[in-house]
Amino acid sequence: MQEVLLIIPSFNEEKNIGQVVGELERDFPQFDYLVVNDGSTDGTARICREKGYHMLNLPVNLGLAGCFQAGMKYAYEKGYRYAIQFDGDGQHRPEYIQAIREKMDEGYDLVIGSRFVGQPKGVSMRMIGSRLISWAIRLTTGESIADPTSGMRMFNREMIKEFALNINYGPEPDTVSFLIKQGARVAEVPVTIAKRLAGESYLKPVVAASYMVRMLISILLIQNFRVRG
Repeated sequence: MQEVLLIIPSFNEEKNIGQVVGELERDFPQFDYLVVNDGSTDGTARICREKGYHMLNLPVNLGLAGCFQAGMKYAYEKGYRYAIQFDGDGQHRPEYIQAIREKMDEGYDLVIGSRFVGQPKGVSMRMIGSRLISWAIRLTTGESIADPTSGMRMFNREMIKEFALNINYGPEPDTVSFLIKQGARVAEVPVTIAKRLAGESYLKPVVAASYMVRMLISILLIQNFRVRG
């Protein structure tokens, strides 16, 4: 069985993807990776081809859920033991992957790279939003997750299968909540998230606020009617 696959969802990351993948190939060759180009309209795919990167090229933009599922299908078909969601903008740091993997080896189904475990309490909008979602997850599952909005998450073989073969799984906090309800064991490992190398995040304040509201409604209400599979 293959060990760890880094799934790198990428949409219009031409300014970042070369540095992100270049560092992985140079300094972390023990980890396999797959750039999932989500129908980018810039030069992301061209750069990956020119540099010979491992790329799954989607002809249209599927959004994060569909893009990530495509990567999980690849991980499932290739027999990987673990798969980790890894940003193509340079925010996720590869030096934390080994610690996350070691935590997975303790028998967890999902391990989150957490910005807030063991960190001083803050009052940023991101922290407030994350706390609200943490409260909703704790209320509905009884489990405490310090950083449910972190996108740096590693999944075991069973979780890879869930995401690969079902259409009802997006890499979002409400899915984490649902999986906990289904008995998944979840842990967190402290990480530091870097700033984007270049470009702007799509999560502008209005978009971020809408996202938080949508996640809260989903966790508190919609997940009660969700069926596995």
